[in-house]
Amino acid sequence: MIHHLKGKLVEKNPTHVVIECGGVGYFVNISLHTFSKITDAENIQLFTHLQVKEDSHTLFGFSEKSEREIFRLLVSVSGIGASIARTMLSSMSPMQIRDAIATANVSAIQSIKGIGAKTAQRVILDLKDKILKIYDIDEVSSISNNTNKDEALSALEVLGFIRKQSEKIVDKVLAQDASLSVEDIIKLSLKNL
Repeated sequence: MIHHLKGKLVEKNPTHVVIECGGVGYFVNISLHTFSKITDAENIQLFTHLQVKEDSHTLFGFSEKSEREIFRLLVSVSGIGASIARTMLSSMSPMQIRDAIATANVSAIQSIKGIGAKTAQRVILDLKDKILKIYDIDEVSSISNNTNKDEALSALEVLGFIRKQSEKIVDKVLAQDASLSVEDIIKLSLKNL
């Protein structure tokens, strides 16, 4: 298993990078999350996951160990391949995916291109207990927080705001204080919309 690559950044694209290590160029598939974290520095380090198939060996690279951990959890789910897991990590940050699974937020996972309702439910069913255990998340607080978030988003939608735009603002508000009431979430979100 290749744990990580540390070397010269030869090529950088939103979907892949080429890293030269000891005279060998490694083609490494990346998510948009990792792409945004990679600076244009000459030398970089990526944590890797090697996928071995009958007809290919494919390297996936991650700027953080936590992203690789979420990726490995996702590919352990039946029906989620490496490309879908990479799409998920390109659409949401690793922590957003972790929180969506921990709070059983099917609509958040289903909003990712290529993920249907059944697949989203399977991801939550297979990974919720693992994520709660690995990250030591208190299930009760995360579920009540999710209810407050959903109520606030519904209220903002009724007021005429676009749900996706509102969700980004609400997430920022909750990142500062996760214990806010529905009313406070709405008030603070309205200031930022």
